[in-house]
Amino acid sequence: MTAESPFRSFLMAGYECASQRRGDGQRVDVLASTGHARWALQDYQGLAALGIGCARDGLRWHLIEPRPGHYDWSSFLPMLRAARACNLQVIWDLAHYGYPDGVDVWSPSFVERFARFAGAVAQVMVSEGVAVPFLSPINEISFWSWAGGQVGYFNPGAHGRGQELKHQLVRASIAAIDAVRRHAPQARFVQCDPLINVLAATSRADEIKAAEAYRLSQFEAWDLLAGRQWPGLGGREEYLDILGVNYYPQNQWFLDGERVCRGEPGYRPLVGMLAEVWWRYKRPLLLAETGAEGDQRVPWLAYVAEQLAFARARGIAVHGLCWYPFLDYPGWDDGRYCPAGVFGYADGEGTRAAFHPLSQAMQALQVP
Repeated sequence: MTAESPFRSFLMAGYECASQRRGDGQRVDVLASTGHARWALQDYQGLAALGIGCARDGLRWHLIEPRPGHYDWSSFLPMLRAARACNLQVIWDLAHYGYPDGVDVWSPSFVERFARFAGAVAQVMVSEGVAVPFLSPINEISFWSWAGGQVGYFNPGAHGRGQELKHQLVRASIAAIDAVRRHAPQARFVQCDPLINVLAATSRADEIKAAEAYRLSQFEAWDLLAGRQWPGLGGREEYLDILGVNYYPQNQWFLDGERVCRGEPGYRPLVGMLAEVWWRYKRPLLLAETGAEGDQRVPWLAYVAEQLAFARARGIAVHGLCWYPFLDYPGWDDGRYCPAGVFGYADGEGTRAAFHPLSQAMQALQVP
């Protein structure tokens, strides 16, 4: 870390840790399916050669607390200790869409149980010698509330209750931050949400208004956490620390229509989107997730790196670029092979082949 940045490196590795239940009831566990949970030490050891000293990773709440108040840290401690052995700074997700079976996410008990869990995590990290825990309490409140509360894509599988779920996840995030700070007052928090752009496909006033309302919805979770909307939820400015913006090639589209691709009319440069977040909140920024698949990986890295350089030159405090996911993985829905990582699947000893064009591009990346 430097006086200018809270992170040990600008370039970061993001380990996919989604653990939700799909609409068919099957549990997704990407830390298991990629082998990262088993081979965390080997995975972390490969980062130094790329100049990476910081990563995003996650805990699996459903494994740690299968019964209320009973914690089994065996799925987390090896990863935490592997990171410390490699002198790797990790931003740990506490809930990446998943939670234990039997939890009623709509009940006040969900907020209370998640806060107790967060406090217990902080206690464990402090006892393990982590002086300043970095945590992301609830990953992508906006996306989770849409996927789980509006369209029933994954847990809790509701329809038409997206705003209600968003409020509940905000309450839980606030309660978790308070609980962590009681045990680790110096803890830092990264609040991650997708960065999007939504355009009207026609010049009709109602469609333009609807597209802009959708676009502005990307700020709701941060506004709720800060108490700028619905202050009765308990939000205050102090709950916004570092803002994680998640941005992929598919994050711009026409309302109810097709994706807007880079280079097409209407595509908004990433630097402009970052500037809007910066001037709205004046918080340190992290490009907390970005990536592409297949042959698009290297061009996409070049694009986002260029855009972040533009942003930093304009005085926007963006402190990192996290490639996500850092490992190839089987898709959530059908297990298809997703070639999105810097490294592929592990063999029986935890060795992974690198995607050399991307690895070399990262080694050559110059950060101003």
